Amino acid sequence: MAVRLFRAGFSVMILEVEQPTVIRLPVSFARAIYEGKVMVEEVEAVLIPSWEKAEDIIKKGKIPVLIDSRGSCIEKLFPTVIIDAILAKRNLGTRKDQAPLVIGLGPGFTAGEDVDVVIETKRGHYLGRVYYQGQAVPDTGVPGEVGGESKRRLLRAPTEGKIVPLHQIGDLVKAGEIIAEVEGVTLNAEISGVLRGLIYPLYLIRIYFY
Repeated sequence: MAVRLFRAGFSVMILEVEQPTVIRLPVSFARAIYEGKVMVEEVEAVLIPSWEKAEDIIKKGKIPVLIDSRGSCIEKLFPTVIIDAILAKRNLGTRKDQAPLVIGLGPGFTAGEDVDVVIETKRGHYLGRVYYQGQAVPDTGVPGEVGGESKRRLLRAPTEGKIVPLHQIGDLVKAGEIIAEVEGVTLNAEISGVLRGLIYPLYLIRIYFY
C-alpha cells in the first residue's frame, strides 16, 4: 500500500511500534525498525529518530519510518490523509477528526463514525472493496484457506523467548520439519509446502493470557 501511494506521488510517512510483528518481511517497510533502512520494489524507507526529520527524508525521495505506537506526532504533522493499517481487528484509537480523510483497513472500524472510509481486507471476492458506510466483514478468528488448509498453515510460538529461525521465507518444508526454535523449544511445520512468512529473527516473543 505504501509503495502504491508513493508511486502515485503522495508523500508517505509510516508510524510503527518498537517491535513490529510483520511476517511478510521481504515486502515490509517495518524491517527498517530493525535494520535502519530497507528497499521494497525499488522504494527505500529509512528509520528516523524524530518526526522533525520526516520532511528531509521525503525530499530525498524516500519514505520515513518513525517509532510512534501512539501516533503522538499526528497532531504536529497535520496530515491530509491517515490510513490505519494496523490490522488489529479493532480500532485502537483512530478518530475521524484527526485528518480531512481517515481510512481504516479491515474489521473494527465503522465508516461514517470513527473513520471516513473502510477498506475490505478479507481474502475473497470483496477484497479491496471500499465502504463509505458500515463495516468490513467481521473477523472470524480463523486464518484464510490456502490450498485447502486453514488453521494448520499458521504456526504459533510454543513458549516465550527469542525466536531463532532455521529456515528462510521461500523454503520448501515438509510436515514435521523444524521451522524455528524459541528458547530451545522447536516449532515444527504441521503441513508440507512453501514457507510464506516468518517473524523477524531474534524477535522477543511474549505470551499474554486474558
